[in-house]
Amino acid sequence: MAIEEGTIEKVRDALVRAATIYRDDQKDAFRRAIASEQNERAKWALEQLLANALAAETNKSPLCDDTGVPHLILELGDQRSLSGQMLEVIHAGVAEGLNALPGRPMAVLGDDKQRLAQTTGLDLDPAALVPAPLIIKHVSGNTMRLHILMQGGGPEIRGKTYRVFHKHRIDTIVDEICSWASEEVGKLGCTPCVPSIGIGRSHFEASALMLEAMVFGDFNVQNETEQEITRRINETQTGPIGLGGSNTALATFMKIGPQRASGVRIVCLRLSCCVEPRRASVDL
Repeated sequence: MAIEEGTIEKVRDALVRAATIYRDDQKDAFRRAIASEQNERAKWALEQLLANALAAETNKSPLCDDTGVPHLILELGDQRSLSGQMLEVIHAGVAEGLNALPGRPMAVLGDDKQRLAQTTGLDLDPAALVPAPLIIKHVSGNTMRLHILMQGGGPEIRGKTYRVFHKHRIDTIVDEICSWASEEVGKLGCTPCVPSIGIGRSHFEASALMLEAMVFGDFNVQNETEQEITRRINETQTGPIGLGGSNTALATFMKIGPQRASGVRIVCLRLSCCVEPRRASVDL
């Protein structure tokens, strides 16, 4: 199938939307938190965060100074094919989006050692920020849908991907997740958070499932386990930007993949910050 004219622009605009706009369910979550919060300082912080998001949407400006690293998930239907040319078009659209946003220059210059040590400086071109490797998700039909996540650095510092000895009990896994989150949420700074969780057979799979949880999670639709994790993190009373109160987490997004016959489950936890998930989708 020929690549539709305007595809680069579609990808560009989706990246800008991801970085500048709260979705309706995200706004709903903030409004519920504001209505329920009894701590006046925490209520004020929640109101300011929502006001900032509404201003960013109006002005088409980034939700956060840390504009994030693009992470891409492509849903590919069994009636569609993916060419190398389409991959080039997607990456060109991402580059245009980073320039249009504009993204914060974050690409580190140099060879392997220089990039690790960050001794050669930064590329001042926002488009030099290479997106994370594309993940392809097989679906049925004539679908080619690109999901863009803009991932900030703070949640990566507080994230964890590790094994849990499950002892054939879901409660054991949930307890471990809540323990990790409770240890780190007070250090995040950008609360209220959205714990995003993937559980798989390998570290790669768990991380990919965590990204899927962020893409497909809904603040207005929470299962029993997600509700429990949110409740237990809120019991820390960290509150918005560490001011205390009952809204440390707005919701939890969890994706559970295939499991192997084993005594361990590999769990990836990302304490997504108050502007995340920054996501947008577009049909190509």
